[in-house]
Amino acid sequence: MTPVLSVLTKRADFLAANAGTRNARAGFVLLTRPNGGEGIRFGITVTKKIGNAVVRNRMKRRFRELLRAALPTAGLADHDHVLIGRAGGVERDFHLMADELAQALDRAREGRGDPSGGRRPRKGSRK
Repeated sequence: MTPVLSVLTKRADFLAANAGTRNARAGFVLLTRPNGGEGIRFGITVTKKIGNAVVRNRMKRRFRELLRAALPTAGLADHDHVLIGRAGGVERDFHLMADELAQALDRAREGRGDPSGGRRPRKGSRK
């Protein structure tokens, strides 16, 4: 029996996932975070920096299909999974992205993420 996937719709869930494990690839960034027994949930974000509405919607359709294929078998149980689109993912080969998603999910399962040192500080925060 395959687990039921549910979709993240609330902004608070996306913001909470941002505090979780981060795995960046050429076409996307995968965020994973435990959700306290809610099952496997996923969300997709593609900003206007990527392109116009046609390009963004195409990318979201591709991401949705990638997640629906991968999460029932390779997804982390009781975790939220958020894919953030990057400019390199618009024309990237679908099978290559599927392999990259599998690698990112494996890293997340091991608890390994990208180091946070490379991230830019948030706008307005001073240290």
